[in-house]
Amino acid sequence: MEKPKFKTVQEVVAVGEGLPERYLHEPTSEGESQPLNGAVPEMDIPAIDLSLLFSSSEDGREELKKLHSALSTWGVIQVMNHGITEEFLDKIYKLTKQLFALPTEEKHQCDRETGNIQGYGNDMILSDNQVLDWIDRLFLTTYPEDKRQLQFWPQVPVGFSETLHEYTMKQRVVIEKFFKAMARSLELEENCFLEMYGENAIMNSRFNFFPPCPRPDKVIGIKPHADGSAITLLLPDKDVEGLQFLKDGKWYKAPIVPDTILINLGDQMEIMSNGIYKSPVHRVVTNREKERISVATFCVPGPDKEIQPADGLVTEARPRLYKTVTKYVELYYKYYQQGRRTIEAALI
Repeated sequence: MEKPKFKTVQEVVAVGEGLPERYLHEPTSEGESQPLNGAVPEMDIPAIDLSLLFSSSEDGREELKKLHSALSTWGVIQVMNHGITEEFLDKIYKLTKQLFALPTEEKHQCDRETGNIQGYGNDMILSDNQVLDWIDRLFLTTYPEDKRQLQFWPQVPVGFSETLHEYTMKQRVVIEKFFKAMARSLELEENCFLEMYGENAIMNSRFNFFPPCPRPDKVIGIKPHADGSAITLLLPDKDVEGLQFLKDGKWYKAPIVPDTILINLGDQMEIMSNGIYKSPVHRVVTNREKERISVATFCVPGPDKEIQPADGLVTEARPRLYKTVTKYVELYYKYYQQGRRTIEAALI
């Protein structure tokens, strides 16, 4: 049951009454022995050329190997030559900045309603002791088109809705190619994952804004979690770091690589790959001086789809690790706010 909504972070900052205790984070889980704003090493992940993954040349085979290696160790890669122009991505960044710079009353016209994840504001508060993330966000279902709740789509900045529609269609091309490339990298029939993902798969876009934070050592932008999606496409801030991934109990920062889209796998892809490919735990740390933005698109299998390890990846040497799951995301949100990993419920 959702608790009463809290004011947005931008409103907390504007009031100037100091930092509410609801945001103070006590280290509890793995990988949190390092201070929240402590220096961390950069992760060593490749930039993959999406256009090469379908080439039968030596370069193409090499690129598939790089994809396999990165997804089985990190579960995250940068994608270049993805077919979306730098100018268009710049437009997305610009509109996101303009959106969060609007007057408060303008943004409140898209307010999230109680019990609904879509809209502007902050995430649901499900318990009285839930630590709040230092983030304001606009969350919109963008595909299928009949699932859009247009009352939450901003009328300003001008062109926001039209550009988001166009971005959604461009992303669909990238998503289809990426699912096929993952299947090829595991020597499966190339439509194997796409068929499980389904034609009614859902795309949710989330526009994130992290204001400067007075206590980056104690306050987190987004708490540690793995995604409940199959895959997530992310446009990280082009100038300000903050996104970090957990590997072997240590945090690593994601590099900023111009003109790439960062793709990380979600739990449902880890299940489909029978655990060969990883759904990484990640978080966003805050910054004392600078605001930060990002745009994430969560690609979620159709609600009618049964998600299970692909047949070709279950062998005597590597038995099946996961049960068949449906409507995984419904379970996910409950686990996420409790700081638990949903995928553990899917293990055999």
